[in-house]
Amino acid sequence: MRYFIEIAYNGKNYFGWQRQPKQISVQQVVEQSFSTILRSDIKITGAGRTDAGVHAKQLFAHFDAEAIKDVPKLIFRINSFLPNDISVKNIFEVKNDAHARFDAVEREYEYVISIGKNPFLKDFAYQIYKRPDVDVMNKAAKILLSHKDFQCFSRSKTDVKTYNCSIVKAHWEAVDNKLIFTIAADRFLRNMVRAIVGTLLDIGFGKTTIDDLEAILKSRNRERAGASAPAKGLFLTKVIYPKETFV
Repeated sequence: MRYFIEIAYNGKNYFGWQRQPKQISVQQVVEQSFSTILRSDIKITGAGRTDAGVHAKQLFAHFDAEAIKDVPKLIFRINSFLPNDISVKNIFEVKNDAHARFDAVEREYEYVISIGKNPFLKDFAYQIYKRPDVDVMNKAAKILLSHKDFQCFSRSKTDVKTYNCSIVKAHWEAVDNKLIFTIAADRFLRNMVRAIVGTLLDIGFGKTTIDDLEAILKSRNRERAGASAPAKGLFLTKVIYPKETFV
């Protein structure tokens, strides 16, 4: 039978979601935990792969196993076995051909910036010491919704068939001494959100203009865009599936 698991994790101590040959990943730790508890070789496929140091408030993954008789008990046992920085929030049965990655129709990320030093956000936000122009950054963010090709924001060495993404939401919100950028799309390229944040911050600080952003997008050149914002401020917050995915 096929099951989806809903996972949350603090990515500080991991080299991203996906298994790495010589580095510890969230996928590796979760697979080992399920394999130990279920006494079977469990392979888990995630909805996507977060980069090293990136966090997830909600990530779905699927695995195949014999029928699970007591889901709450399994969740308790798995969470008792997992380290404190990874949590399984739910496990539920899906259709046998459901796929955590390919069936997802939308993914949403948040990027958190702290204005000034905040010891309680040091692992979960990019700390800056001058407030950028949020209004102009929101004007720039709207431009992203009218474009499809985001090669200029993609890691240069990446194996993808297309750089096209459909961004449906991109906006900044000021909350006390924090800035929160929310972006949603059908898919994201590697390093894309952090590169967008870095470029929008350049615009907010007057280093780059909105006209420059249009030129950057048309160039399809990563070197033209801004530097990537640090991983620790980025959270995968939501993954959406069609209703027919579930039993």
